[in-house]
Amino acid sequence: MKLYDCAVAPNPRRARMFIAEKGLDIPKVEVDILGGENLKESFLAINPRGLLPVLELDDGTRFDEAMAICRYLEELYPEPPLLGTTPVERAQIECLQRKMEFDGMIATSEVFRNQPDNESFCYRSLPGAGDTPAIPGLIDRGKKSLDRFFYWLEKFLDGNEFITGDRFTMVDITAVCAVDFAKWVDITIPDKNTNSLRWYEEVSARPSAKA
Repeated sequence: MKLYDCAVAPNPRRARMFIAEKGLDIPKVEVDILGGENLKESFLAINPRGLLPVLELDDGTRFDEAMAICRYLEELYPEPPLLGTTPVERAQIECLQRKMEFDGMIATSEVFRNQPDNESFCYRSLPGAGDTPAIPGLIDRGKKSLDRFFYWLEKFLDGNEFITGDRFTMVDITAVCAVDFAKWVDITIPDKNTNSLRWYEEVSARPSAKA
């Protein structure tokens, strides 16, 4: 198998961190999103939506969503468990992972992609292929969602080492990728959020964070 990747993009980073936590060595094919390589025919033949990451199996089967890739790999390589080991844990992780994704990752994408002066993305308001001009109103909505993201991140970490408790999971991966992505639009963890700052320092020190 191989992973179509982009080293600077936050969503592919989620898959890379997951793979690194599993101790797997999966060959990568770099695709330059900033340069628009993902919108060219050669990549659209691999994923017509123009999105990354994409995991391609040896038989040609492809998965083009980060969580689908992670679920597939979790089934093949269950240790260490990153998506839960019981029905309750799996459901809890799914709930929190989605919150981190929507209020963190997607909210930041709205702010980043809709800046009128962002020359690389001002006509790529929607992820992937297409030609959609910036929608400035989404910037404010994205920022409000990020306020909520940081509020709940701090609450979830109150008394917990990691977001779901005492074990590192996919929730932490999505959250740290969202925090780092938010820096692209000059939004950071508030100084008063001491739980989040402690967690961020610890998670950022993990080898997988450099993957």
